Amino acid sequence: MSDVLASANPGLSGLSLYVPRPRVALTAFAEWTGAEPAKLAAVVGDAFRVPQPDEDVYTMAAAAVLRLLRQHDVDPARVGMLALGTESSLDNAVGAVIVRGMVDDALRSAGRAPLPRDVEVPEVKHACLGGMYALKAALRYVQTDGADRVAVVVAADIAQYERGSSGEPTQGAGAVAMLVEPRARLLALDLRTAGSSSDERGWDFRKPVARHFMSEYPASCRGERDFPVFNGKYSTVCYVEAVVRALQSAHARGGGDPRALLGEPAALLLHRPYDRMPVAALGAAWVWACVRAGDRDVLDAACRAADVSFDALAAELAGESRARDGVRAHGPEFDPLARTQAVARHATKDPAFARVLAATEPGRGIVRQLGNLYTASLPAWIAAAFADAHARALPWDGAAVTLIGYGSGDAAEVWSGRVAPGWREAAGRSDLAGALAGAVDLARDEYEALHDRRAPARELPAPRPFAIAGRGNTYGRNWQDVGVAHYRVVEPG
Repeated sequence: MSDVLASANPGLSGLSLYVPRPRVALTAFAEWTGAEPAKLAAVVGDAFRVPQPDEDVYTMAAAAVLRLLRQHDVDPARVGMLALGTESSLDNAVGAVIVRGMVDDALRSAGRAPLPRDVEVPEVKHACLGGMYALKAALRYVQTDGADRVAVVVAADIAQYERGSSGEPTQGAGAVAMLVEPRARLLALDLRTAGSSSDERGWDFRKPVARHFMSEYPASCRGERDFPVFNGKYSTVCYVEAVVRALQSAHARGGGDPRALLGEPAALLLHRPYDRMPVAALGAAWVWACVRAGDRDVLDAACRAADVSFDALAAELAGESRARDGVRAHGPEFDPLARTQAVARHATKDPAFARVLAATEPGRGIVRQLGNLYTASLPAWIAAAFADAHARALPWDGAAVTLIGYGSGDAAEVWSGRVAPGWREAAGRSDLAGALAGAVDLARDEYEALHDRRAPARELPAPRPFAIAGRGNTYGRNWQDVGVAHYRVVEPG
């Protein structure tokens, strides 16, 4: 992306965060489960949020959108698209329009005009990449037929795993709304240099509807629960390989020194299922960048420690081995980038990698408090990074930012951006501190009740500004609303 920002660069002009108030500290979680607190802190993070029974993905998404409109003084009449990215849909017919309905009700309750009738309301699904794909659609909208209107993208999810599973400490819930304008006031994004990767992976992380009707699936997992079918180690392999391939795609489009993709940005922000995962992916990406640049010297010590030659690395990275085919042929331990990852484990200890790792620090302390937000994970890190940069008065005008999104199944995106001049005013409006305030730390029995979608014994503060009011139960010949959720405005807009 050009160092000189044109006046019409599209991108982000504001972000807002919503998370439920109930919180599980991982130090407490370690006490309940016998896990090692130090290991959880080093690998996973510090805490995660849990929704209440009268919250769902739509109430959280609507709350984030309403906060965005308020905090950034967005005139609802200017909105031309409201896009929802999620993998926690509760309705297989509609999605974003449910969010629109709540936002309209809140605006009307406050005596304001609702969103225009001609607003587009798409929902985008692809595991954890749905939010970034929705953002990509919004960027294209404001550049083409938007006619100087703006788009609002909201990424929202509930990451929940069966109790006792390896994924349980990586749970989370929340939503991030993003204001997309044809002239970005926060972060300009250039899709002309974006890199993409996709490949069907079979078994890394799925939510097949059929599981709820199969005897092999535990009865305790059925019903409204949305626990994924996942294979943790294989999912890690898929994440790393997809990120490397997306970086290859970005470099093919943009050219230049591949190491600059990782070493130049002031912030390097990734989808974050848990704290250590982005570091592992960046280690492999750094090895690829050095190999692509022909930099044997910087990898010499790591190659010797891993007993892998530079030429063997180059051959592996140039190959087309596919994870799904490899698992079918060799079993679930197959890794298409086994040599790359072996070298990366040593290369990440080298001082040359320190600059790459330093670019992941903006906002990292904040997102460690959130857990995994699936589609909202990377948007939350973007919001956290700008809040952190604003608080520390970092000189970010014109700074490069690289975004790396990922969705199981399997797809990845790499985008380059530049921080807009005057970004501090937009960053200061996001109020992440306010969004995180008022957390209620849960006792074990309270967490288990909420995990089962039951009200705990202690009365918790009501969700605001939206809550589930009930569900329809009519299934007649002349009228049906069975299972349809109804919502109420707890706090006007």
